[in-house]
Amino acid sequence: MASSAKYLVTGGAGFIGANLVAALTAAGERVRVLDNVATGHWANLDGIPQQSQIERIEGDIRDPAAVARAVEGVEIVFHEAALGSVPKSVARPVESDSVNTNGTVTVLDGARHAGVKRLIFAASSSAYGETAELPKRETMTPQALSPYAVSKFAAEGYVRVFAALYSIETLSLRYFNVFGPAQTPDGPYAAAIPRFVDRALSNSPIEIYGDGEQTRDFCFVKNTVRANLLAASTPNKLSGQVVNVAGGRRIALNALVTEIGRALGRSVEVVHGAPRSGDIRHSLGDISRAAELFGYAPEVTWEDGIAPTIAFLTTLRDKGIAPASSVMAKLWS
Repeated sequence: MASSAKYLVTGGAGFIGANLVAALTAAGERVRVLDNVATGHWANLDGIPQQSQIERIEGDIRDPAAVARAVEGVEIVFHEAALGSVPKSVARPVESDSVNTNGTVTVLDGARHAGVKRLIFAASSSAYGETAELPKRETMTPQALSPYAVSKFAAEGYVRVFAALYSIETLSLRYFNVFGPAQTPDGPYAAAIPRFVDRALSNSPIEIYGDGEQTRDFCFVKNTVRANLLAASTPNKLSGQVVNVAGGRRIALNALVTEIGRALGRSVEVVHGAPRSGDIRHSLGDISRAAELFGYAPEVTWEDGIAPTIAFLTTLRDKGIAPASSVMAKLWS
């Protein structure tokens, strides 16, 4: 290829991927991005100051030719591309499996043929399912409740096997409820925090599925990005391990809504709907393995992540995606 990049971020026009690109370029790195922009937006990258350090490739992770082009000359792959959302996977299980499982195998195969040194995979805490024990530890037997969770857990198996069979180091990071700038509130499958904030900004009632006492381990995106960068640079051997990346605290959705209202300086209205199929009741991640393997500890609390999230979504509502991406870029300046 005409230009060279040490890093590839699949799904780099999406939420976590775009933040990874912003962090890497702020550190002076050249980054290649592969995205089919089905759910991401190139505009998420437009506010990043170091545009000359970003190479964009529009393509699908299920396309071996597009993947081969993207991995050429790359040392580290951050595989963030996925078809996210539990309810979306319940509605579209075949597509969920195709993107999340087959797409991951295609990226892994392209990476090993290209001589990539390391691949860091965005796995999901949804693999744990409704286990009674808290916190969730990587040694637990997964009990996936949705096609999305199954597809992500299946991909973890491929990540482990490729490390065992080929000369590539791999790692699966099980994300717990990541939120922050570049995460949009679009559509019926949006994640809780951007959806809640968007409703509050429009003075509309926030809908909570169920009684609101279900808990989540919300992790601000800066913590998630830091975990990826630490995993990519650790001198420790990566051999397909599974590692939780979380905030290490659980929060009830009712308490989350109260905090959003506090950050906005006013009360917000809440309505409760029926629980959603495939959703779990409680979630909390044990992050001790991440600390041991590559020194991870969350640096931003979920409360401190609310303000920049509100700033992003306010700009998004007022001016559109491209100006909002500048809010995201400020996190990494």
